[in-house]
Amino acid sequence: MCGINETVLTEFFLLGFHDLHKIKTLLFCLFLVVYLLIVTENCLIITLVSTCHHLNIPMYIFLRNLALADLLLTSNITPKMLHVTWSEGAMISRTACFVQYYFHCIATYTQSLILTSMAFDRFLAICYPLRYSSLMSHKLCFHLAFWPWATGIILIPSEIFLIGQLGFCRSNIIDHFFCDVSPILEMSSTNTYRVVLEDFVLSILLAFMPFLLVIISYVCIFVAIIKIASNDGRRKAFSTCSSHLAAVCTYYGPLIAIYMFPVGGNTPYENKLKSLLYTALTPLINPILYSMRNQEIKKASQLLFCKKRT
Repeated sequence: MCGINETVLTEFFLLGFHDLHKIKTLLFCLFLVVYLLIVTENCLIITLVSTCHHLNIPMYIFLRNLALADLLLTSNITPKMLHVTWSEGAMISRTACFVQYYFHCIATYTQSLILTSMAFDRFLAICYPLRYSSLMSHKLCFHLAFWPWATGIILIPSEIFLIGQLGFCRSNIIDHFFCDVSPILEMSSTNTYRVVLEDFVLSILLAFMPFLLVIISYVCIFVAIIKIASNDGRRKAFSTCSSHLAAVCTYYGPLIAIYMFPVGGNTPYENKLKSLLYTALTPLINPILYSMRNQEIKKASQLLFCKKRT
């Protein structure tokens, strides 16, 4: 807790990209364009899957949930990031900071678990094609889409509660473009051991373990693909999971690098770059990866635009 002569801080100052102030206009325009593209792309995916009945199958249901998580992640961070970038830093209240981190955790961990659900779906489709319809029932699909959201909502408040008990009396400067756990803990003037332990456990359960399950799923998938006799069959089987594999690589890498080791090991500049990868790049390329080589998505898009024209 704070000492007798120390003031409890109720506001924090986000530095953002203060060392790049000479190109702040360029950065602001770049972030704004990327954000608008992310919103447009993911809203389109959500609309297509929600309105086209032939897309009401597990693969696209998971894709819709992934788009929702991408939208939540980006919309929770980017508007404030734009303000911070343009103003070369901005104040944020302690409560708003913790709320931002709470929704950030929900979005990131939901993405992690949804990507795991998608890997499991591909595993069943490729390794057990004849039994896929019976194995991936509507009930199982619902649970695989519901619990990624519910798990984060249930588990994350305990970490937020522990962060709220920390004392912030000395510095109020957060060297980041949003309220992330590492700069918050570095700013604290009290012992952060319990928060670090809680964050480590959550990262193991909701990021590292799902990542291992994805790896195991793809080992089984690759073994099954190798056993396919025809080249066309192997190519078709691999194409059904290549976009998901690319999304996994761009997402899990920076996520585990940052949150498995929240204090130390990374400079603020490195953390900002890694954070940009999964808060901006991944939500931007996910809809592209899943739609460029997907004929069903293309057909649904054409039908949607044709209806609007008529």
